[in-house]
Amino acid sequence: MIYFGKYLKDYLEFNNILQSELAMRMGITQKHMNELLNGKANITLEMAATIERLTGIDSSFIINVENSRKLKEEILEEYGTTKEIEKKMKSEYCLNELKKSKWINFKDESDILQICIDILDFLKIKNFNIVPQLENQVLFKKQGENFNKLALWIAHCDQISSNQNVSEYLNHNLLFLIKDLKDYAYQNEIDIKKLTRLFNTYGFYFACEKALSGTKVRGCFRVRGKQPAIYITDNYAGKDSFYFEIFHELGHCKSDYNTGKNKIIIDGNSEKEARADKFALQTMIDEDVWTQIIDTDMTQEEIEKISKKYKIPMSFIVGRLAKNKKINYTSMLYRNNYRK
Repeated sequence: MIYFGKYLKDYLEFNNILQSELAMRMGITQKHMNELLNGKANITLEMAATIERLTGIDSSFIINVENSRKLKEEILEEYGTTKEIEKKMKSEYCLNELKKSKWINFKDESDILQICIDILDFLKIKNFNIVPQLENQVLFKKQGENFNKLALWIAHCDQISSNQNVSEYLNHNLLFLIKDLKDYAYQNEIDIKKLTRLFNTYGFYFACEKALSGTKVRGCFRVRGKQPAIYITDNYAGKDSFYFEIFHELGHCKSDYNTGKNKIIIDGNSEKEARADKFALQTMIDEDVWTQIIDTDMTQEEIEKISKKYKIPMSFIVGRLAKNKKINYTSMLYRNNYRK
């Protein structure tokens, strides 16, 4: 266990300073100095400031080392041996997958206690006992879903989006964003960087990031400060499912903005989810246009005419037709257009 006393010992030896001399200059006893050097006494903020004045060692470094030591001791006391802790991190916090994903810059992968601290820092919580409180802030279907994996994915999206330059969000921005998204979807292939800039222009944080294995999450909506945030996963089959998830989360922004200030919405109640689904479907294809589509003979030529007339991507149309069992997923109409 590393404690600041070890660094202080090295400092005294390198500079040929006696322990008794530093104790005298600090106004403490030799016994107290021995306890500090051997990690048996806590270093207060006042003492850290004194050490900084006398040695030049940054007090923030001193406090960080001591806080890490205390936290490691608490983790050991709470969970037992390092082997038990490592087993917990692998089973409950997907440690092996986290290492592969490189979401977290682990300071020392050989030190499981430091890994625990790195995960706590990533989740931005004091200790693992806070996780149940964190869970209460998220609306999701608890049955069959690992909350820790969701929390890690949300934290990753928060980290990604925190580096974005986001404009002020105003209420009318949602309408302008939707219009530009529909135009972009019709004219372009999916480009996450360009879409991110578009979201940021209208005051939204945006992230499209792979989730940890075994999770069912497709996306979530939250409000950070006053800025809405849309996070989606990258496990979409085509353009239609990608934009459906975006418009679904924007539906939450339209109807559940205030809820999003206190809750992260992954799965709201049935009413909220049905409302967001309806918003997404109507945003992608207006109901009047949908009526025209199902009244045609659904040939490639007829569908293309409607697509061009209303600037609706072909994938939006054939995707909805297949989902509503108007055509088969194996049909040539679907297979030729589900990516367009």
